[in-house]
Amino acid sequence: MIIAKTPYRVSFFGGGSDYPDWYKKNGGTVISASINKHVYITCRSLPSYFKHRYRVSYSKIEEAKKIKDIKHKVVRTILKKYKDKIKNSGLEIHYDGDFPSRSGVGSSSSFVVGLLHALNEFYNLKLNKKKLANLSIELEQKNLKETVGIQDPVAAAYGGFNEIKFFKSGKYKVNSLVKDEKELKVLQDRLFLVFTGVRKKSKTANDIAGSYVKNLSITKINEIQSIIRHAKEAKKFLKNKDYDSFGKLLGETWKKKKQISKNISNPKIDKIYKLGIKNGALGGKLLGAGGAGFLLFYVPEKKNKSFIKKFKNYTIVKFKFDKKGSEIIFNNKEKDEKFF
Repeated sequence: MIIAKTPYRVSFFGGGSDYPDWYKKNGGTVISASINKHVYITCRSLPSYFKHRYRVSYSKIEEAKKIKDIKHKVVRTILKKYKDKIKNSGLEIHYDGDFPSRSGVGSSSSFVVGLLHALNEFYNLKLNKKKLANLSIELEQKNLKETVGIQDPVAAAYGGFNEIKFFKSGKYKVNSLVKDEKELKVLQDRLFLVFTGVRKKSKTANDIAGSYVKNLSITKINEIQSIIRHAKEAKKFLKNKDYDSFGKLLGETWKKKKQISKNISNPKIDKIYKLGIKNGALGGKLLGAGGAGFLLFYVPEKKNKSFIKKFKNYTIVKFKFDKKGSEIIFNNKEKDEKFF
């Protein structure tokens, strides 16, 4: 049995500039961090006495004799890549997540990264963080053909609080921004996630992003350029430990992001955001492509208690930053293999 533990991410600045349709023409920059909320993927062998060769457990439980019969699109697509490795034994895959899917924290990419990591470990295929991120990007972009940015698999694979730069060549570079534990604590103690609900199944991140990524008008191009400039400003604020200015800038980048597409926000989200600003938050933004999910708020420490009190009817999540990225936390494969 193999268990992979892969973090979700919080994206602060630059979101939208990590789509290939954008950065391959203009370049891009994102500031994001992985957090201590995770996706767990378990893989184990299934001996031949089971009638099925594959068992996949997520919100549903699937049992199939052939890979092509697996309904979960991502699992089916990934297993096709490993069909020569599976050979005689079957395979069981089990998924658990600390957050629901479609909530703006990069859960889809964390799932892909975690499953690829677990399978590579299961079949003794060693890979580093960069290769893991690249395999995940390739799968999402080329195999699944989804309209998704690449910051999510990079954040999930690498971990840490980073600036991720995207180049016209298609390459990217990860620069660690905040390493000191004390400074990370100062910042994370002022950040709150407020849950607004999940997107409808008909409104995936792929659907929402697809509504605007491939049809960028001049106005929308200007908005994304502003969002990239915000990422550069935020980097300076972090360097100078000016966290309040960092928090205020979150609100400015949220205003710009909302102008890219009418699908990004809605009256419910706007109402919750106004409640946060009214009760102590200096700034904030919705995480992910839009439509629903978690609102991120920056709240000065002296306002924390009153902020929490005003949001007693909502689910508030406190988190810490994660430095490790995707990791294998359990490997007991030898016992799986002792079937004759």
